[in-house]
Amino acid sequence: MDKRSKLILGLFLAVLIGIIVTEIVRPKPLNWRPSYTSSDKIPFGCYVLFNELPNLFPGQKIHTTNESLYNTLVARDTRSTSNYLLINDFLDLDKQESNQLLQYVHEGNDSFIAASNFGSYLSDTLNIEVETQYSVKEDTVLIQLTNNSFSEQNYSLTRGIYRTYFSSVDTLNTTVLGHISYDFEKGIIPSGSNKKTKSPNFVKVKFGKGNFYLNTTPQTFTNYYMLKGNKDYVANAFSYLNDMDLYWDNYKKSGRIVIDSPMRFVLNQVSLKWAYYLSMFGLIIFIIFKAKREQRIIPVIKPLENSTIEFAKAVGGLYYEHRDYTDLISKKINFFLENLRTNYHLNTATINEKTATLLAARSGKPLSEAQDILDTIVHLKNKRSHNEQDVIQLNKKLNQFKK
Repeated sequence: MDKRSKLILGLFLAVLIGIIVTEIVRPKPLNWRPSYTSSDKIPFGCYVLFNELPNLFPGQKIHTTNESLYNTLVARDTRSTSNYLLINDFLDLDKQESNQLLQYVHEGNDSFIAASNFGSYLSDTLNIEVETQYSVKEDTVLIQLTNNSFSEQNYSLTRGIYRTYFSSVDTLNTTVLGHISYDFEKGIIPSGSNKKTKSPNFVKVKFGKGNFYLNTTPQTFTNYYMLKGNKDYVANAFSYLNDMDLYWDNYKKSGRIVIDSPMRFVLNQVSLKWAYYLSMFGLIIFIIFKAKREQRIIPVIKPLENSTIEFAKAVGGLYYEHRDYTDLISKKINFFLENLRTNYHLNTATINEKTATLLAARSGKPLSEAQDILDTIVHLKNKRSHNEQDVIQLNKKLNQFKK
């Protein structure tokens, strides 16, 4: 590599390292997304409120639920009354969840809901309507509680909020507990809006033996406003709830982490989750020890070829090609007689009846078969010329005798 190439490569690496270091050390942008979960410390999370619940409800048991509202209310102990707390930017309850919540409140329990929309089914049942006035910029609004015990203090909301209020309520069952209005000094008032009229944003709706407490400014209960001086508003709003155990809903949240994996069911069950983790851990241990004890690859060695068979085929082919039957018969006879001399210790110089008798006795063959094979050999040895049939006949008798 020449000097110029090294210089270019060095400059490239320096720039790359500079970019990486800059990305690491630069401050992360503030996350303003709505979350409302109890574990999020971002501005619109509810970490501060959740950790202050024991102080707001002293002596009361706090139940955190990560399941759907329907499952939680079905499984609850109906022998005691409680409060159910729902805080999110939008509350989207299906018909079954809404009916279960309505039954829960009708039996004498209370539900505190802070959301800018309460869902069509629940809104129709409680006979309420919610309206939001939007402007070019985020609104700067004031909220206050109507009870004189709270000194009619105004609480300012300046970020992440629009003027959302109840445009219609059931006057027979509804009590207005708080209002929302524009901050005329800081806010930008939409054209056509009434600057003098306060609108209800916090109401109490009686339903059966219990009550719904509905608030249209859920942002008030987040970390951002709890730490900016609005904590008294939250404490005063919760003071309307009875001294009962509290259910904190951590399921109907915009910031809830949803697992889309097919393993969701397994990971949501404690026993199955631990069985899965133990299986994966055991598999990893097995792979590690198996890799250490694995024998090295043994090279494949081709077996030696049987040259005797190849030689016999070559010789057989040679005799077949030249049609020399006499020489072939002579070799087969000599090979057979050599076998008799070696295995049975016979004298084959002269072949007679005594030779046949000894062969039958020592080989265990019938005398007739021993006499027949020896007669055939004598006949073929005395014959001057031979043909293919002689070879076939001799081969058959030799094979028969060897069995």
